Amino acid sequence: MTNHWNDIPNADVILIMGANPASNHPASFGHIMDGLDQGTTLIVVDPRFTRSATLADIYAPLRPGTDIAFLGGMIRYVMADMEQNLDNYNLTYITEYTNAAFL
Repeated sequence: MTNHWNDIPNADVILIMGANPASNHPASFGHIMDGLDQGTTLIVVDPRFTRSATLADIYAPLRPGTDIAFLGGMIRYVMADMEQNLDNYNLTYITEYTNAAFL
């Protein structure tokens, strides 16, 4: 994570992968709860059904060892959608602050 905790409630979607902040970091999960109150979508990707997963809008129980394939699929989905709906993304951020400009 590179943003400040105070930015979390302003997110449209929060992805928790392989972690359980509801149990392991309750202070950070308070910010996630603030986001959920404002309509943020919570996605939890973990083989274990955790306390964080109980509040998730989408719970994706992966088999252990398949997380890299899942992330590759997420990146492929975003890149394919980006080609069709350029106004859904901050193209300046993508081209100047990520390696997407080299793809």
